[in-house]
Amino acid sequence: LGQGVANAVGLAASEKMAEAVYNTDDHKIFGHHIFALAGDGCFQEGVSAESACFAAHEKLDNLIILYDANEVTLDKMAEYTQSEDILKRYEAYGWEVYDIDGHDLDAVQSAIAAAKASDNGKPKFIKCNTIIGKGMEETEGTNAAHGEAGVPYVDKAKVNIGIPEGEKWYVSEGTRDFFGDVQKKNQAAYDEWQATFAAWKEANPALAKQLDDAVNDNVMSSEDMIDNIPATGQSDAEATRVSGNKSIQEIARIVPHYISGSADLHGSCRNYIEDGGNFGAGFDKSYAGRNLYFGIREHAMGSILNGFAFHGLFKASGSTFLVFVDYLRPTVRVASLAELGAVSYILTHDSIGVGEDGPTHQPVETVSGLRVIPNLDVYRPGDAEETVAAMIHSVTRKDGPTALIFSRQNVDQNSDVDYKERRAGALKGGYIAKKESADLDLIIIATGSEVQHALKAAADMPGARVVSMPCTSVFDKQSADYKESVLPSSCTKRIAMEAGVSDIWYKYASKVIGVDRFGFSAPGDTVMEELGMTAENLKKEIASM
Repeated sequence: LGQGVANAVGLAASEKMAEAVYNTDDHKIFGHHIFALAGDGCFQEGVSAESACFAAHEKLDNLIILYDANEVTLDKMAEYTQSEDILKRYEAYGWEVYDIDGHDLDAVQSAIAAAKASDNGKPKFIKCNTIIGKGMEETEGTNAAHGEAGVPYVDKAKVNIGIPEGEKWYVSEGTRDFFGDVQKKNQAAYDEWQATFAAWKEANPALAKQLDDAVNDNVMSSEDMIDNIPATGQSDAEATRVSGNKSIQEIARIVPHYISGSADLHGSCRNYIEDGGNFGAGFDKSYAGRNLYFGIREHAMGSILNGFAFHGLFKASGSTFLVFVDYLRPTVRVASLAELGAVSYILTHDSIGVGEDGPTHQPVETVSGLRVIPNLDVYRPGDAEETVAAMIHSVTRKDGPTALIFSRQNVDQNSDVDYKERRAGALKGGYIAKKESADLDLIIIATGSEVQHALKAAADMPGARVVSMPCTSVFDKQSADYKESVLPSSCTKRIAMEAGVSDIWYKYASKVIGVDRFGFSAPGDTVMEELGMTAENLKKEIASM
């Protein structure tokens, strides 16, 4: 509940963006309205309020919500849990509101016509007052009609509202005539639009190609992106959120329909697209802007991103601190379930390395909590080149979303391995970051900021192999031969390391160095050392095996 309202806000924002990007003075190919049907429960959910504020603030007057106000929820009548004046609430947000009889089709039609004609910068909220179970005397107007209680009375109710007895699928002649005329009218509008589109396409070949690529999700292959994006040249330690900022500029260059936004954390998450402009109304914003400011509304951000994806014209990412992702977790689950490859998440400040902000801001269970969502690829890169690969994956994946987990603190670069090799390996989810120089007798598996510790620990261990595994789900999908080449079954002495809960790593290793408790407030290096996330502790644990 509530997601449809918030998704509709995303669709409306995407439509405004499409109008600004693709319409020209001579040809208008975008300009439709977005409708959402919603009920009492939808407006009790907080996500609808978050998204309603965003819609009003950015003046999405192409959005029309029809509220089926039957004053019923599942357990009780709505009055048992709410007493607000919802029209005043939405009016206060900045919406244009209507109050009508939802059973009066002329009133419904008139309200919709007025809402569509009103280009006043306000989204439209039409409260349609209705009676649930109308015509079903036994349950009419009560919460009993919400569930199965009314099933025995359906046939009688149909007769009560004028449907011929015994007709299970009755459609009146008047209804058939109406839709016959609608088809004729729509055919004329369709033909007119096709003529306009053909003229636009001929006059704007570059825009036409960009639109065709967006609609058909045509992007450069990951292999070509590896070649097209220059080596970072990074040799000094650098936070992967900073590496991500550099990478997103390259992605935005290669994928013109890529956009990004943040829940009030552009400055910290570093996902701002330079020279991309800001989306919205007023200030320095325009609807062609590629950077969205969601305010402190993580849940709405996730739903709006899904709305963009459902609209089908833009690839959208959104950012916040990793520890706050649970605010939008339901929308991440929906994106994964709906196979929305056009959505990705940029989640920074990824571990106890956050430091002084303390345990409220130090995620320990969060990465693994995301990894258990089916069809969500979770990338936690270990250096700048792995970060490039993670960003590439997020825009080339077609069948589901990607979560990009970036560090606040600096991490060392694995400069001993060629940058293309690191990128290609990361795109397979896991690869050999350091090959043994003698007979293999130990495999160290690490991810993210812990890869640097694995490399340091293995430096004076000739028989040790280091495997960097930025994405377990992608690695698990590789061929059996590839997985065997990285993690040969003949070597059972394996240890894994991550600054997070340890459970997930036991599928790859017999011993795990993790963080199975909350952190504490201190400098990040201090917290890491105290909780065992160092090369020295890794060596100690290896020695005990």
